[in-house]
Amino acid sequence: MTSLLFKLTNVPDDEAEDVRILLSENEIHFYETHAGFFRMGLDAIWLHDARQLENAKQLLQDYQQKRYQSQRELFNQSEEKGEVETLWQRILNQPVRFLAMVIAVVFVLMLTLVPFFFV
Repeated sequence: MTSLLFKLTNVPDDEAEDVRILLSENEIHFYETHAGFFRMGLDAIWLHDARQLENAKQLLQDYQQKRYQSQRELFNQSEEKGEVETLWQRILNQPVRFLAMVIAVVFVLMLTLVPFFFV
């Protein structure tokens, strides 16, 4: 019986590739499904043999711990170098987008609050 191991929704391509390599190196047989054009399915990695599920989960957990540590170190290094963009820098880099968001928020607030003012 097949078992769901890892959902690929919003997973970076390099991480998905690392998981595929990890499973292949450990001789865990798997297959992938894709959500399709209308996104009605599930992007995921499945195991053919449910008996390999516990081993695969342990391998995946170890990998994710290592990945978390390495990504955290990269972020900390970028932060020390001043390469991490602050909110104010994002606003200054994309003022039109920021202004559009503010207008959209005000519009939605007005749509929801106007009926209470004119009752």
